[in-house]
Amino acid sequence: MRERAEAVLRRLAGEHARLREDQWRAIEALVVERRRVLCVQRTGWGKSAVYFVATALLRERDRAATADGAPAGGERPSDAVGPTVIVSPLLALMRNQVESAARAGIRARTINSANLDEWDEITGEIHAGAVDVLLISPERLNNPDFRDGVLPKLAATTGLLVVDEAHCVSDWGHDFRPDYRRLRTFLGNLPPGTPVLATTATANARVTTDVAEQLSTGDGSDALVLRGTLDRESLRLGVLDLPSPAHRLAWLADHLDRLPGSGIVYTLTVAAAGEAAEFLRSRGYPVAAYTGQSDDADRRAAEQDLLDNKIKALIATSALGMGFDKPDLGFVVHLGAPPSPIAYYQQVGRAGRAVEHAEVLLLPGVEDAAIWRYFASLAFPPEEQVRSVLAALHTDRPLSTQALEPLVDLRRARLELMLKVLDVDGAVRRVRGGWLATGEPWVYDEARLRRVAAARTAEQQAMREYAATSGCRMRYLRECLDDAGATDCGRCDRCAEPLFGAEVSPAALSAAQTFLGRPGVELPPKKLWPTGLAAVGVPLKGRIAPGEQALPGRAVGRLSDLGWGGRLRELVGPEAADVPVPDDVAAAVVEVLKAWAHGDDPWPCRPVGVVAAGSRSRARLVGSLAERVATVGRLPLLGQLPPAASPAGAARGNSAQRVRALHDAFTVPDELAAALAGLDGPVLLIDDLVDSGWTVTLLARALRRAGAPDVLPLALAVAG
Repeated sequence: MRERAEAVLRRLAGEHARLREDQWRAIEALVVERRRVLCVQRTGWGKSAVYFVATALLRERDRAATADGAPAGGERPSDAVGPTVIVSPLLALMRNQVESAARAGIRARTINSANLDEWDEITGEIHAGAVDVLLISPERLNNPDFRDGVLPKLAATTGLLVVDEAHCVSDWGHDFRPDYRRLRTFLGNLPPGTPVLATTATANARVTTDVAEQLSTGDGSDALVLRGTLDRESLRLGVLDLPSPAHRLAWLADHLDRLPGSGIVYTLTVAAAGEAAEFLRSRGYPVAAYTGQSDDADRRAAEQDLLDNKIKALIATSALGMGFDKPDLGFVVHLGAPPSPIAYYQQVGRAGRAVEHAEVLLLPGVEDAAIWRYFASLAFPPEEQVRSVLAALHTDRPLSTQALEPLVDLRRARLELMLKVLDVDGAVRRVRGGWLATGEPWVYDEARLRRVAAARTAEQQAMREYAATSGCRMRYLRECLDDAGATDCGRCDRCAEPLFGAEVSPAALSAAQTFLGRPGVELPPKKLWPTGLAAVGVPLKGRIAPGEQALPGRAVGRLSDLGWGGRLRELVGPEAADVPVPDDVAAAVVEVLKAWAHGDDPWPCRPVGVVAAGSRSRARLVGSLAERVATVGRLPLLGQLPPAASPAGAARGNSAQRVRALHDAFTVPDELAAALAGLDGPVLLIDDLVDSGWTVTLLARALRRAGAPDVLPLALAVAG
């Protein structure tokens, strides 16, 4: 059997390929012993070879048994073993694996949201035994049509179940995904003796134990854990301490062409990815931005351009992560530190799989911690919010997420994440048309959530320590992953002479400062009310009346910007003091106004007055800004709208809840209304921070209804 396994591997990876001992041990355990196996091995070790070789051997055995047991008509026996099912987190990974399987003569298909019209055809091929490998996403496991129509038959006939990137199963892992927990149901429905393989490169001891326990069969048969060294001999790690975002961009502009081959530059936010890509293109580099907000076609094109070395780098968020496979990737640079050494190890593991040397550089920033705190705020909600969702759901009539949103004070992404967790816990069930409450008792595990939050805080501190360590950097990462064999690597900037210094040229620094110093982002106006407002007593629906809409507005920058983000967080962050607008920020506002008046997309006509938005927390900031704008523009300061008495937490609510809280909260004083009635042009509405956009929308509506011909919103910052 090992000879046959080696032959499959050669078809898959080339004539000189040979199985590693742990690869063969995993294959033997799956094919001969029919066991459950967890492989924790470094990126590039060859985990996919294990499941493709095992699949080939299992399918070879199945075809032989089918031929021996086939009835006279040549039909497939009813007890024939079905395909290998690979649960894979990303479409990019699926595409790569379908191509890899074909090289080994393995027929692979995928069922995902991009090929709905092929589901029936693929299901027929599965039942006919014409599919060797079926790749699905974890989300597909709880799609009602797939779960009820395809999954039962699939689970009953699966020949091998593969859980790729298995650390996602564990809520202790850095990239926990609730849909992965649905695998527990799949595992429970597998026939006895069905082999299971789980693979990951990024699991510490706690995550390994958790995943192995979930793989255990319950009959005393523990999973076989094969854990290898996590050293990556091709990677040369380094950290550069640079004082500002402009210095970091300038360093890239000076040194990107010195980095080997093509690679990835990771950023922490979508805004930073766009800014960095735009700046590097302005310096002559062929690069592309890659984020979760990019169109799927654009992401595919960018991936292919990097694979074909048509671009120097992808400037990417963590959306480019698990599953992207470019063996000759020459470098990974991080503009900002991920919140976990384990997540960092996974991302840098994209580099150096089939090259002798690859450069890995971290350029941390003081703003990293603020970004970590923001993403941490999106964690599982407090118990009272969860209970409110359960109370809003019915046991006999499903509610869609969209219909549920007006009834609860949670934003869409956080609500959907919470519902997935509740689904796995058995408190709700996803069905056609939305979600049902099951009526089953459910306990809010506050103690566990606190422990997970504490673990995340410890990971963030470990990332700070990685950047500051005086010891070997690879050893530090391996120890964070509980690699017992961790030793000094001899290659990183602590073990050897650094290859790159922190110097930047005056020309590049000046260009970066000028680029990042440009103020101005557009504020697109809201044109539709959120759905379902009638359910919470708000008589608004459909299109916002044209006579009540704001015009497109402007802000100095986003809080997540590389350039203005840090300065704006000092003024409008949650702990910022209320101070008069500083001169440098006021000057930036003036630049925004100039560009707005004379740029490519100017305002329709010059404003004729200024109105300040009332603020309970930053009255001095907003008031002084309105005064400065009025003085500079030689415009009358018409007055101020009184602040709304918003209920606690409304600022962070979803769109429907925000409108519910504010739709009748603003009253235009008589004196201001009289001033508006005589105007023949738009007014500038001055505010400090635009978050959901509904406050400025409803302020503009109040001004328009009071007589303002048009409203041009002008804010210091945009959240996100």
